[in-house]
Amino acid sequence: MSALSLSNLAVRLGDRRVLDGVSLDIAAGEIVGLLGPNGAGKTTLLRAALGLLPAGGLSSLALMPPKTRAKVAAFLPQAREIVWPMTVERIVALGRVPHLSPGAEAEGADRAAIDRALEAMDLTAMRDRVATKLSGGEQARVLLARVLAQETPLVLADEPVSGLDPAHQIATMEVFAGLARQGRSVLASLHDLALAYRWCDRVVLIDGGRIVAEGAPETVLTPANLGAVFGIEVQIVETGDAKSLHVLRRAS
Repeated sequence: MSALSLSNLAVRLGDRRVLDGVSLDIAAGEIVGLLGPNGAGKTTLLRAALGLLPAGGLSSLALMPPKTRAKVAAFLPQAREIVWPMTVERIVALGRVPHLSPGAEAEGADRAAIDRALEAMDLTAMRDRVATKLSGGEQARVLLARVLAQETPLVLADEPVSGLDPAHQIATMEVFAGLARQGRSVLASLHDLALAYRWCDRVVLIDGGRIVAEGAPETVLTPANLGAVFGIEVQIVETGDAKSLHVLRRAS
């Protein structure tokens, strides 16, 4: 079963085509990493898939009414700054809005979902703190928790580990892996190639608004592909039964 289906998705900004004929299917229960250099079209793809940008082609999400879409897909945008002087718990509770009647307060199952999200992002002890007084990394975790509280079958995340310390970067990927084990799906744009290599079931390499390679990390994140797209040299290291990717230097 497909959690998201894109067919020939295209976006133009003025005379420039920033997304060009992207077709992609996200299956239930998989983590898909969207990789590419700055300006490759990753954020545009996520926003167009959600129907937040005018686009040609088809997106299964964009076809849905907004209320239905909010119950199917949660979106973490790239911007991380919180401007509302609200408690952490209140911000995370916003993730339950699509599931509540107008004006209703979260109770029962909704409260439980909020508690699970706070725990997943290591925020339980901060639940009563004012979010605007937290550090940038802590605010990023609050917004991730809001997405988790929405408990949708699909999560679209734009640079979800940006600004997080290494431990919370790994914790976030572990949370995504847990979602996948539940049969839910994640499409996340990532700049950390090592994390993508370790945690993603599939990666999509995009450059110039087009998909240039797609498949398992070990078949896509090759020295040749990464040299051509990013202009870097990498090394794949085998340790026992595991492999890891290390960025060495800019390609000469």
